[in-house]
Amino acid sequence: MPLNNSLPKLYQWFILLTGIVLASGCASVPGPPEEHDPFESYNRAIYKFNKTVDDAAIRPVAQAYTDHTPDFIQTGISNFFSNLADVIVLFNDLLQFKFEQAGSDFYRIFVNSTLGIFGLFDPATHVGLPKHKEDFGQTLATWGVPSGPYFVIPFIGPSTIRGTTGLAVDIYTHPLFYYPDNTVAWGLAGVAYIDQRAKLLGASRVLDEAALDPYIFMREAYLQHRRNLIYDGNPPMEEELDSGADASDADLELELELELELELDKPKTKTNTR
Repeated sequence: MPLNNSLPKLYQWFILLTGIVLASGCASVPGPPEEHDPFESYNRAIYKFNKTVDDAAIRPVAQAYTDHTPDFIQTGISNFFSNLADVIVLFNDLLQFKFEQAGSDFYRIFVNSTLGIFGLFDPATHVGLPKHKEDFGQTLATWGVPSGPYFVIPFIGPSTIRGTTGLAVDIYTHPLFYYPDNTVAWGLAGVAYIDQRAKLLGASRVLDEAALDPYIFMREAYLQHRRNLIYDGNPPMEEELDSGADASDADLELELELELELELDKPKTKTNTR
């Protein structure tokens, strides 16, 4: 049974879980909400829920994976899922009319899927076919769709209304979505989730060191990171907006470090990030 046949039930559980979290922890936020975060009460409740689950289960598993899995196996796993995700990148290259980049990404998938043994290795990078990062949220942005309010997704984390819509499309265009064996597909999705979380252990350390409210710190770093992706690393200059909190030089340095840690294709090192 393909993965898409079990998604309706997953959506039902998702809605039920969101309702439970909101009912148990959605307190009002004093003062007027930020213009880009009108759902702050909801978002803070989901942020708190995500952090509780992450601290209790997901982060320890990701740390154990990093500590006890040989580097070459971690690299192979990351390469495998990165190669699958390149299908989404290629799809959005075409939707954004980036035809030269689409050609590069097509050959990248071909080279890594053949010479790279189903994506376990990444010879494409070494022959001048670099990894790109495109998703349907970025495509919507290039089409002029506004980002909408900031929005935190259970188990996934920060997003926007536009980004959440884009994520749904990305799921439907991911090769795993059409894999015929449901058990294998969900198992691979779980491995991909832990692999992704392991890459963000450094970002967690940066967030833990933030002097600002961690929720605000995460929100602003995420929005800046997405803006950089949408403009391919060259966002236009804009006036600094007062977010209601004064950021120290140390906080700004940490925010920059967090944004760099969010670049998910960095080589992993086995440092203790607990």
